[in-house]
Amino acid sequence: MAGNTRGTSPAPPKASDDPLATLASLPGVADSVDSVRKGVDRVYGHRIMRRRSNEVTSEAALRGARGSAALSGADWALEEVRRRTDFGVEGEPRTVGAALRLTAEAGQLLSVWRQSPLRVLARLHLVAASGGRSSDGADGAREPVGTADETVGRPRLAAEPVDEPLIELPLPDADEVAGRLDGLSRLLLTGTEAPALVTAAVVHGELLALRPFATCNGLVARAAERIVLIGSGLDPKSICPAEVGHAELGRAAYVAALEGYVSGTPEGVAAWIAHCGRAVELGVRESTAVCEALQRGAA
Repeated sequence: MAGNTRGTSPAPPKASDDPLATLASLPGVADSVDSVRKGVDRVYGHRIMRRRSNEVTSEAALRGARGSAALSGADWALEEVRRRTDFGVEGEPRTVGAALRLTAEAGQLLSVWRQSPLRVLARLHLVAASGGRSSDGADGAREPVGTADETVGRPRLAAEPVDEPLIELPLPDADEVAGRLDGLSRLLLTGTEAPALVTAAVVHGELLALRPFATCNGLVARAAERIVLIGSGLDPKSICPAEVGHAELGRAAYVAALEGYVSGTPEGVAAWIAHCGRAVELGVRESTAVCEALQRGAA
């Protein structure tokens, strides 16, 4: 796992045709990318990863789901998430259950993401909002409380409301959502020289800015960030849960950084990318602690 190849995509286009790569040259972004890459390389080099990486992956998934749920208003203790098996169809239990399902689903969608990011986003929303009982988006889906069945698994239409109370930025209309989702998909399918951190931050930021679904947009955005980090090769075993870091940095900092991204200024976008980088680094720290605990026989 050479540090100079981690986090880039094969066969990229020329930089002049690559808007995502342009973002990598914003002030401070290269430092964030370098710091993240070094941190990820260190945890992958931990001796416990040679024989117990599956355990680290499982624990990172649990902790990542807890962090994502916390940002969506269900801030449960880790041990509460670990012991619970009953996740209802409303309130905080529903949010925690959705976060757990999304984390489990994310690693299984990499091949589809490379062919159709929009299809994956629809699937993620279906899993989050309907309980994840369907296969490829149809059979057996339950109607989630507070959401009409026809809104699940597709971008919202004109005049449809959005239930995302923790993100209070102006809401783009349905036409803008459709256009920007299509543009994001085309960028991802074209390929990019941009480091994984930059791509993941843009995917995460766009989905939060657009809030394309009726519900669960924050959960879906963080799951999509996870997919990019895994699929890019930066974190192939999914042991660096950025969701942990986002939660640790706090909701106020998360929203403030997102406002910078939505502003579209170079400084604001760079600050959002740096914020996402710090979140990954805190995820690295979390999994390093898990490795140390496993090594001591304490976990």
